[in-house]
Amino acid sequence: MSASSAMSASSKVNRRAFLASALGAAAAPAAAQTGRDRPNVLFLSVDDMNDWVGCLGGYPGVKTPNIDRLAQRGALFRDAHCSSPLCNPSRTALLTGLRPDTTGIYGNSEYWRPVLPDVTTLPMFFRENGYHAAGAGKVFHHTAGFNPPDQWDEFQLQEFDDPWYRRTEWYPWVKKIPNPPGHPFNGMAGDDFAGEFDWGALPNRPEQTYGDMAAVRFGRDFLAKKHDKPFFLAIGLWHPHIPMFAPQEYFDLYPPESVRLPEVPGNDLDDLPPVAQEFAAARRDEHERIVREGKWKDGVRAYLACISFADHMVGMVLDALAASRHADNTVIVLWSDHGWHLGEKRHWHKGTLWQRATHVPMIWAGPGVERTGVARAQPVELLDMYPTLAELCGLEAPRALEGVSLVPQLRDPSAPRRPAVCTYQANNHAVITPQWRYIRYRDGAEELYDRQKDPNEWTNLAGRPEHAELKRELAVFMPRFSARPQPTREAYDFDMDSYTYRLKSGRSKPGG
Repeated sequence: MSASSAMSASSKVNRRAFLASALGAAAAPAAAQTGRDRPNVLFLSVDDMNDWVGCLGGYPGVKTPNIDRLAQRGALFRDAHCSSPLCNPSRTALLTGLRPDTTGIYGNSEYWRPVLPDVTTLPMFFRENGYHAAGAGKVFHHTAGFNPPDQWDEFQLQEFDDPWYRRTEWYPWVKKIPNPPGHPFNGMAGDDFAGEFDWGALPNRPEQTYGDMAAVRFGRDFLAKKHDKPFFLAIGLWHPHIPMFAPQEYFDLYPPESVRLPEVPGNDLDDLPPVAQEFAAARRDEHERIVREGKWKDGVRAYLACISFADHMVGMVLDALAASRHADNTVIVLWSDHGWHLGEKRHWHKGTLWQRATHVPMIWAGPGVERTGVARAQPVELLDMYPTLAELCGLEAPRALEGVSLVPQLRDPSAPRRPAVCTYQANNHAVITPQWRYIRYRDGAEELYDRQKDPNEWTNLAGRPEHAELKRELAVFMPRFSARPQPTREAYDFDMDSYTYRLKSGRSKPGG
């Protein structure tokens, strides 16, 4: 049997095993739990954090002791991926349990509520099942209109480190101030770098005054209290999202001479199809200017500093839980909404279907997690969090959810899984298995990478005839239909006080 035939046969067997396992898991309900027997949930997120975390090994020497400690006492999913490499579609997918292809939410400007008025989001699901739902920071997308107040029993809005930049129509709760002295702090003056894409240590700003610390304080105060019913507590940290601001002590963890740049071969983009070139070129001017002005190491250093600052704040919340009466009865899940490029493929930001943009930390700990300290190697999705939390808490999940519970893997690290799927904009998908990443774009163009031999995804194998059958098998897992993109926020008159949306005259109604 040829190597190609062996791969094909193995793939078919694995798919049958996955289907049998998934059906079996679906048929076995969680143990019945009622009232106070149900565990609490700590839903703890960071933003734009890729795999530059100690336990994931994405950057040698990164300092993330608290996240690493959680991985040791829980279950690290080493190969977790977002449903879409952009904030709003990723968060909408994981919080509604529905893929971007189902909802038509592909970008950061598409309100989910007018499109999905009857959907039961994750915090609403817990409220409807007798939980107290509380949150702070960036959980849903962070601009006005994305976090309806009826999702929560209590919620504290995101506080920002850069109120001088924030647009008041998008953040009506923010008091805009004049640009501070020394801004932009990365020394790159001009329109592009005077706004959100900045980095540095804010002068005369103690750690406790940074915006994310308000969410940390909310979480710590909440955990210190006695609660009469189980709770779902979501703490959403902004870091290491741009602007990459952190106290100087976190920059000092990474002396400039020790900072390593991503390796970017000169011919890395030569074997990419045009649509992939288009995604890689988005905001290329920023990457080129960073390189031209000798700021590449500074930007990488700032990202590392913000990762370590985020890790410190994660540790503060985890320590508060450990010191509380809720320590032994709380499910913890730590996650990031998507990854982040720092020059790979000559690209900064997210918005691609490559490893750097889709791969994220995801760690589970607490009740229901067995074989702690043993990493799970299966590709999984953030979309799987909703059904997993429902099962761990003994609740019946909504039937429409498109993720698959991770409870089999939390019990048995070797339990099989289906491949992970990621979507960016309409009709562009990546299928991820332990060995392969197969990307197919809206025009039929393709990429195929052997993740074991080529972890940097430098060699596109899609055009090789020996992989034709493999591509057909992987394509089975791609969505068969992609909803049309929904209207953006510019199509609506949104009222923050009543939290209502009215389509402007002449605008198309939301739809599939």
